[in-house]
Amino acid sequence: MTEIMKTIDTSLLVPFENHPFKERSGTEQEELLESIKENGLLEPITVRFLSKDKYEIISGHRRVEACKKLGISKIPATIKECSKDEAIVAMVDSNIHREHLLPSEKAFAYKMKLEALKHQGKTYGQVVHKSRDNISDTESGRQVQRYIRLTYLIPELLKMVDEERIAFTPAVELSYLPENEQRKLVEEIEYADATPSLSQAQRLRKFSEQGWLSIDTIFAVLSEEKPNQKEQVKFMAEDIRKYFPKNYSNKDMQDTIIKLLEKWKRNRDRDAR
Repeated sequence: MTEIMKTIDTSLLVPFENHPFKERSGTEQEELLESIKENGLLEPITVRFLSKDKYEIISGHRRVEACKKLGISKIPATIKECSKDEAIVAMVDSNIHREHLLPSEKAFAYKMKLEALKHQGKTYGQVVHKSRDNISDTESGRQVQRYIRLTYLIPELLKMVDEERIAFTPAVELSYLPENEQRKLVEEIEYADATPSLSQAQRLRKFSEQGWLSIDTIFAVLSEEKPNQKEQVKFMAEDIRKYFPKNYSNKDMQDTIIKLLEKWKRNRDRDAR
């Protein structure tokens, strides 16, 4: 892929089509804004030429949005001459190592890269160990395959995975349920105020494969008391949201609470000396 450097007006930039990486809010975005405000854009974004007056962003979506908010209209960019499939691979590779990626982001990123590589004839059929170097240089082909399974979850369940209400491995098991059964599961999760453990998810999948997964079965499985749920401290998001900026996500609020508790503990330990 040939490359050239150029300063581009932000009005000419368009997001990468269907890219899976979400715009961040809260502390992470605030730190990026402050960094660009103080130091400017230190690292050029990466784009590809689309038409006479449009460039598609391969890497740098968050930086572009931050520059727009700060009133910066012209930014440095590396322009790559590449095909759509090559751009997908470059887009995924440049973003997949970011900190704090959501499971859904990794899932759809890996799926996009796999499909692009298949178009180029660079995979070995299934996502197995032989092809792991093509998809990820940090995770095995089997783990990549598990992430891609998450793309079969309905949005409501996938959101629960992102919010850490459902753990990764149980979510993979639930991805094998057909859509209508996943929707029944969402209803029962809200009704029972409980999410399935790995063993419960495996049983739900088995019941589904045997044609026995009814609403009553789902409720019976979810109603079982799990050892790690005997004692919990829960906060309803709406009860504590008033204490945080409006753009804070549930994860931002959780991180802030943990930091404040750690500071409180340090002060308490110091006072006890």
